[in-house]
Amino acid sequence: MGRYLRLPASALVIMLALSACGANENAVSDAGLPAAQAVPPAAAESAGPESAPEIDPARTPESTFAMDVDTASYDYARNLILQGLEPGADGIRPEEFINSFRQDYPQPDGDGFSITMDGARLPDGHRVTPEGGDVRLLRVGLQASADNAATRQDARLTFVVDVSGSMGEQGKLDVVKEALRAFAERARPTDEIAIVTFSDDAELIREMSPLRERNGLLDAIDGLRATNGTNLEKGLTRGYEVARAAFRAGATNRVVLVSDALANSGNTAPEDILAQVREAAAKQITLLGVGVGNDYGDRLMEELADNGDGFTVYVSGSADARETFVEQLPAAVPVRALDAKVQVTFDPGTVAGYRLIGYDNRLLDAREFRDDTVDGGEVMAGHSVTALYLVRLRPGASGTIAHTQLRWQDPGTRQAQESGADVAAATLAGGFDRSATGLQVCYVAAWFAEQLRHSDQGNAIGRGDLITLADAAATRTADPAVAELATLIRRNGD
Repeated sequence: MGRYLRLPASALVIMLALSACGANENAVSDAGLPAAQAVPPAAAESAGPESAPEIDPARTPESTFAMDVDTASYDYARNLILQGLEPGADGIRPEEFINSFRQDYPQPDGDGFSITMDGARLPDGHRVTPEGGDVRLLRVGLQASADNAATRQDARLTFVVDVSGSMGEQGKLDVVKEALRAFAERARPTDEIAIVTFSDDAELIREMSPLRERNGLLDAIDGLRATNGTNLEKGLTRGYEVARAAFRAGATNRVVLVSDALANSGNTAPEDILAQVREAAAKQITLLGVGVGNDYGDRLMEELADNGDGFTVYVSGSADARETFVEQLPAAVPVRALDAKVQVTFDPGTVAGYRLIGYDNRLLDAREFRDDTVDGGEVMAGHSVTALYLVRLRPGASGTIAHTQLRWQDPGTRQAQESGADVAAATLAGGFDRSATGLQVCYVAAWFAEQLRHSDQGNAIGRGDLITLADAAATRTADPAVAELATLIRRNGD
């Protein structure tokens, strides 16, 4: 297993929060930038939420949520912890921790999704829920079909780059420029790019042009300078105007917002900003958000992503930025599914209660599952989405315990499609130490998130036990990303 699309990472907003700060005044990041000296406002200590309540399937059998491929919450917390800073509890979203690690789900047939449902008993050391009983882990894995780079459709990308004064701090804009240069030099010649910049106002500095015309593009990137305030609304509105004017059917049309999301002029509420671009977007232009900096407006970026047909990522330095723009952005260009939703229906005859970990702001009513006017998530080629449940079985439970149904719209035809799968109690009967490595990593990531946000669930397992599980998973995978996860758990609280 490797780190799951750390760009992306649902139309899509990717926000790469680029930071180049070290752990002390003499430390530097891979961008050679000075270290942070104090906890930024976004990382201030805050009270954690109560855990999601256990649901009785006799009353509410359906667990319904929009798919979410964001990973920014994990990468932002990772960056702060590596500097010795404490992430704010209100910025921790467990589903984004879970989805930050690559899974080995099977590729689907055609352009749809595969559905994997597996599970295990809880690991030793995990204290069961207050309700007690026989509690198991259930993992629901959804895998979108990968893309063939040789045959993928061309892309028309409108980069909306924040050049406000705050982008001049800690080398944020320098890292962005480096990443844009790397992308321009390596992307496909037939892809097209436009660049809009914004501070107090917005300006089109590069009209939509093929990447074969690289010299002019590189000159535009080199000329980026930070100045004045942050009117994100004007920048995003202008970006969508450019993207709509250059829209081409049969291509992937996307706005890529690159900002620290510290909006301080114009409309600063996400719903007001989105209202300005909704008509231009019209479900045909996806949004990728790229956030930058330790002092980063995570909440604004996340809400733009969730409500504006997009997803978020966070990049902590020039190496991450290059990987995102060069390796991941081209591979993840095509959108596989629009308004993707998941509904897991539990059998009250075999299940006494269930609890979904995370997805707090992605939950839907059961009746919204097939209501195509209700927004779901957008999923790009090759992405996987994982949901983790605690399931309390009834004594002697056997046979089917849950059914997962997935609904999405084809991005080309807008026709709704569905697929489904069942899971039996026997699938969840094995010991945790013998379960799939991907499931073990999901558990460690999820409960690390619960501990960081100081939730009730975070107390279910001790930090030492979690470190032991993380080390074991890292050994089994030989994946540097999982080894780093174990390092983060050690560092946090030391």
